[in-house]
Amino acid sequence: MKLYDLELSGNCYKVRLFAALTGMALDLVAVDLMGGEHKRSPFIELNPFGQVPVLDDDGRIVRDSQAILVYLANRHGDERWWPKDAAGQAEIVGWLAVAAHEVRAGPANARLVDKFGFQLEKAAAEAVAADLLPLLDAHFARHDWAALGRPTIADCALYPYLALAHEGGIDVSPYGNLRRWMARLKALPGFVGMPGIR
Repeated sequence: MKLYDLELSGNCYKVRLFAALTGMALDLVAVDLMGGEHKRSPFIELNPFGQVPVLDDDGRIVRDSQAILVYLANRHGDERWWPKDAAGQAEIVGWLAVAAHEVRAGPANARLVDKFGFQLEKAAAEAVAADLLPLLDAHFARHDWAALGRPTIADCALYPYLALAHEGGIDVSPYGNLRRWMARLKALPGFVGMPGIR
């Protein structure tokens, strides 16, 4: 399987992290976003939205990090990461939505401003993070993992931009439960980091 990848992308890292935790081999294909490779052929045929990551599984193309996590978890066939029952799937998808919305609009956007110079509203990102982090901390006060009482793809989806929050000037140090969850994830066998996450 090929993963069209950018090393500094938290969304790409979600996929690399899950693959590492489950022992799944990926052939990484670096995409030169600074050079605009993601906006022209042949990449734009893989994903008309011009975004990484993209997974190519023997010609089956899957775009979007959350969708790729669901696909790989199903393909891997380990129900610990992605259950077969509707209630369990719904619980995980709820957290995938938080990763795609609140985490992206808060810590991820703040990082885009500070680390990459994107012209986004930093104050808006900080406000989203200020609302989000206490909610997550309260959740992890009651739960060791995001969903189902065990590591799932929900944890892989949430983790990167929360662990990289410092690169956007977002301080997670007051949130002890959140930090303990991040430490639990880092302690899982097979864990790999990325730049900014040791």
